[in-house]
Amino acid sequence: MKINETYREVLKWASSFLEDSGHEGIAAELLLRGRLDWTKTDFILQLNEQIPEEIKQQLIADVTQHSQGIPIQHLLGYEWFYNYRFKVTADTLIPRPETEEIVDIFLHQAPERPLKVLDIGTGTGVIAITIKKERPQDDVTAVDLSAKALAVAKENAVALGADVQLLAGDLTAPVKNQQFDVVISNPPYIAEEEQVYMDKSVLTHEPKMALFAENHGLAIYQRLAEEIPAVLKPTGQIFLEIGFRQGAAVKAIFKTAFPNADITIKKDMSGQDRLVQVLLA
Repeated sequence: MKINETYREVLKWASSFLEDSGHEGIAAELLLRGRLDWTKTDFILQLNEQIPEEIKQQLIADVTQHSQGIPIQHLLGYEWFYNYRFKVTADTLIPRPETEEIVDIFLHQAPERPLKVLDIGTGTGVIAITIKKERPQDDVTAVDLSAKALAVAKENAVALGADVQLLAGDLTAPVKNQQFDVVISNPPYIAEEEQVYMDKSVLTHEPKMALFAENHGLAIYQRLAEEIPAVLKPTGQIFLEIGFRQGAAVKAIFKTAFPNADITIKKDMSGQDRLVQVLLA
């Protein structure tokens, strides 16, 4: 590459390099902006300026690693969720926009009164922490089986000033003597046989225990349906993220556990089934 290049020139090379390796060229801009903590406006204003050598070398290193399959979030060490910045590591699932939609549904339906909320399988803590930030009146507890994921969630809670109780354990085991107004979860729900359809970077760089479940992806829902009745108040609600082909099956599982409940399947912005909501009263 030449010396005294502009941001525009280096980005053009970086984008082409990524596209030639089968990746989206826009990742080069996202990596640059993420490293420099630039807004879109900052980026546009600097395009024709000379790029410092150390920034150029960092971008070259980043796009090289991304071309080898390392996710942008792992290179930068964070992802944005509901306008909050969360630390992300290889020990946690990368937060997705679909999960933001589920949190948004809960926030828009929740009453103003304080609620006792349980987030099962919290990972980076995005659901629990976001709820606490948006609804400080709520008493929020988050559990996860992974000690490494909980350590990341704790860092995020401290960094964002969210007073969330974080507990280690399997599903409802850490809270078996408590009762909650709301249980919300993004559990592992991908069937093992679906691995062949998944992006290689997800399989390589995200924790399998946060992705896959037995019995065609339904095993955790079946366990939750057995365990949640003991920790949910008689007027409680459940919000469950699901795979786009699992709506009917998950609804049936929870209809057995809560025969008198109002159970609905909600779609995401792409029109895919994404949420099963269980309303007891």
